[in-house]
Amino acid sequence: MDAVEKFVPVLGRLLLALIFILSGYHKIWTMDATAAQMASHAIPLPNILVYGVVALELGGGLLLLFGLFTRWIALAFALYVLVLAVLFHAYWGLPEAQARQQHAAFFEHIAIIGGMLYVVAFGAGALSLDALLGRESAAAAVARA
Repeated sequence: MDAVEKFVPVLGRLLLALIFILSGYHKIWTMDATAAQMASHAIPLPNILVYGVVALELGGGLLLLFGLFTRWIALAFALYVLVLAVLFHAYWGLPEAQARQQHAAFFEHIAIIGGMLYVVAFGAGALSLDALLGRESAAAAVARA
């Protein structure tokens, strides 16, 4: 295994995880504002679901960073970000000035989904808790060989 195959997945996980870790940490201190924003987009039970959002973003981000349950958390993030893109960045129903900004945000979310799907397909890589604990599938090991 060369250095690229060993270290690039770690860097990729770090960069993907940072989005969620920082967002989840920020939401701890802005729970009321986050719940209000959720309510403004007709999300039911925002005062309860905000805790799940923080747990997913912060806890899931840390799992992704360290490469534990990586495929599952990447799949959860892909679905979560898809929902966020559709609910919060529906540019197709907005006036032109707002649509440009939301169009960019929508496709940023789509790009994140692409990164997460890559992690779902190829796993956490050699430098991860999944690999250390033997949780990587045989197919992932063959793909890296």
